[in-house]
Amino acid sequence: MGRFLLVALIAMIATFTLLSFPLPSVGNFEFSKDPAALQRGEYLVTAAGCVSCHVNLDNLNSLSGGLSLESDFGTFRVPNITPDVTTGIGKWTANDFVRAIKHGRRPDGGFYFPAFPFRAYAGLSDQDVLDIGSYLMSQEPVAFDSGDHELPVWLGNWMMAGWNFLADFQAAEPVEFSDPIVARGAYLARNLGHCGECHTPRNFLGILRADLEFAGATLGESHADPINLDALRDWSADDFAFFLFLGMKPDEEYVGGEMESVIAHNTSLLTDEDRQAMAAFFKFEGPR
Repeated sequence: MGRFLLVALIAMIATFTLLSFPLPSVGNFEFSKDPAALQRGEYLVTAAGCVSCHVNLDNLNSLSGGLSLESDFGTFRVPNITPDVTTGIGKWTANDFVRAIKHGRRPDGGFYFPAFPFRAYAGLSDQDVLDIGSYLMSQEPVAFDSGDHELPVWLGNWMMAGWNFLADFQAAEPVEFSDPIVARGAYLARNLGHCGECHTPRNFLGILRADLEFAGATLGESHADPINLDALRDWSADDFAFFLFLGMKPDEEYVGGEMESVIAHNTSLLTDEDRQAMAAFFKFEGPR
């Protein structure tokens, strides 16, 4: 009886949350089949690191998911983002896609957990998001169900409404950079590449510490080194750009762990100009 009452209470709260936080209005978007948009989308998927999480280890040519992300809050299963209509995103509209990427909202009105870096992606331009979606929708659909998250019974996705409110309250005001190269680097690092999701420590609620951006962090059993200005003091901008290309540090040691995969599937495939822009941002000594 007690369990029934608990489930009923959670259901009531979840329903109230969904009614109190309707889906955000995002305009009237459409996916594109234009080859130029698909080419941009393919590059942006690389820059956004989608492959690192969404690749299926049994089908390396698809983004059908299946990897497990371990965290202090449980195990998150990475979903299928191929256009399969049953197990993927094949039924999504362009508006659904924009809401998911920039607002962390599911097509059914629910909330995504921040294991999906929607808070970083919130800073993406609508056009970049649409190009990403257009490219994904152009891919071969793959039927694969990645399974449910393994989380504590008390942790429901409806709780993310309050979590987002607290995260907004603690977020730093964005800085406008006058240098277009530094601005591009910031966009790549903070938004598309979402470097802070791994390299910035979090508080007890899992909210990123804006005051310690890129200061290094531990998540589950993984550790991400600091990449803030102090940590890179002895690196030149060229050192950092080369590191993003080949994974070699100034001391000629090669990076290991999960960063090795990020470089292989993400930063090494960027243009030289974008890697130099990221380096310019990370080495920038002004307000940021």
